[in-house]
Amino acid sequence: MTPILLLFVLGIVLLVFDLFTPGPILAILGVLAFLGATQQAFDQFGIWGGLLAFAAGAVLLVVAMYIEYGLLPKTKLGKKLFLHTPEHGASLSATSSAALTGKEAVALTPLKPTGQVEIEGKRYEARSLDGQAEKGARLRVVGAENFSLTVTKLP
Repeated sequence: MTPILLLFVLGIVLLVFDLFTPGPILAILGVLAFLGATQQAFDQFGIWGGLLAFAAGAVLLVVAMYIEYGLLPKTKLGKKLFLHTPEHGASLSATSSAALTGKEAVALTPLKPTGQVEIEGKRYEARSLDGQAEKGARLRVVGAENFSLTVTKLP
């Protein structure tokens, strides 16, 4: 009984930590721990014991996910970890970069030499050919490379 319980707890812990780490590795290991606990319950207690263990594990998983996604975002810590406002941006393609060439931009962040610029109300990643540019500087788009605009300072 103890290994079954430990595997269920390990599965929950791995799935909780999966929230804070990129990639599916911890989620896969958590699911495997749940399956291992269920398999041991079937071996040790038969079909009804295995089904009961599976149901208990499913309930534990639902409770853990509710805490993780329902309650945690509302806490002080959760407000720091979760994104609560939508982010607006524009994806740069070859056609849009050609259309932006020659337009005036305003530096939203300092360009050292890369940063964010705004053109016609949209935010883009940019690299300054003139080195550093201060926040609020007026710039001109002269081209694009590697999904970012290249800009120069206006006189």
